[in-house]
Amino acid sequence: MMEEVNEATSAPSVPAQNIKVTEVLKDGDALTFLIVSPKPSGTGEYHVDRTYEDFEWLQYHLVSEEDVQGMQGVIFPPLVPKAQVNASNKAIKQLGILGLGEWQPYCKALETFLQQVAAHSTLSKNKALEIFLTSSDPPGRQRLRKSIFSRLSHAVEERRKEGHKDVDEFFQTERDHNILLTGCTKTATEDFLDLVLTEQKIAVACGHFSAALHLCMEPGEDPDKQAFSQACVKLSEVFESLKKNMTSVAENDMNTVGLGLEMDSRYQEAEKEMLFRRTCKLVEMENARKNAEKAKPNKKAAMEGVKRAAEETFDQICEVATIEIKHFHGVRVEMLQQALVQWCEKQLITAKESADQFSLHLQALKEMA
Repeated sequence: MMEEVNEATSAPSVPAQNIKVTEVLKDGDALTFLIVSPKPSGTGEYHVDRTYEDFEWLQYHLVSEEDVQGMQGVIFPPLVPKAQVNASNKAIKQLGILGLGEWQPYCKALETFLQQVAAHSTLSKNKALEIFLTSSDPPGRQRLRKSIFSRLSHAVEERRKEGHKDVDEFFQTERDHNILLTGCTKTATEDFLDLVLTEQKIAVACGHFSAALHLCMEPGEDPDKQAFSQACVKLSEVFESLKKNMTSVAENDMNTVGLGLEMDSRYQEAEKEMLFRRTCKLVEMENARKNAEKAKPNKKAAMEGVKRAAEETFDQICEVATIEIKHFHGVRVEMLQQALVQWCEKQLITAKESADQFSLHLQALKEMA
């Protein structure tokens, strides 16, 4: 097990888009993900295998680096929940489109997480990222665990501070928009998941009907029976093609728009967390100012020092958060645009292939008639 990581280094010279999660290996209920990234020298690649706990280890070291100025203003790339080989209904609901049993979207989500970390000007300097991508040994299993009391206190604090009026119109507007978009994106993601599930059910039904048609075939030399059996075979082939078409449509939806909406929804939540952290620091700064104003002469200097420190910390967070928000909006639009383009391209290919296949079926049925 590697030693604990606390220090940062210079950003690794690895193009973020070249980091790939290429495969998932299943050993019982355990999942191992194969990750490939190019060596900085450009003369080879790192191939490492990582479990979900290794991803949690990386995320822990990213979010716990509190000594970096303005770190609480960072929108941390969201890590998707842990997948299961035989997921329960609760787990599928938590994973959304990533929990439908197809591993390609889930691997893509983990890949996007690593790429966003590697592309970030601050997070990419964390030594933990280099260890995660290059070490042949498992990086570790340390993770941040919060007690139920801390979670309850956080929930109470959030309810108390989430409605606190902002002193900056830019951030107040962003908070209002985030609340609206978080709800809308979540609803859109859930509705699209229902669409994909329906497409999968239609595909299964077409497969069942195709199989059932074979049961209708009647043996014998009677010409009518032979003609009826031949018609059943042809119709069975038609419904088998319908099954393949609907399966491809569902996979296209899942791997493009479905994945795009899922990632957008999680990033909206990540921005919401950042905005809440900033609001908490805003409340701390305002309290420090009030305490400094009310402080007695013998404590005035100390309270003024606390106030200045709070103001400096808050200003640093605001500076980082402003840059993060502007970058986030650009990436979000690009990500959804790319998902829509890929969806159109894949569905056009599927439609053309299906049209050609159905034309052959139609010609065969006309010849039978």
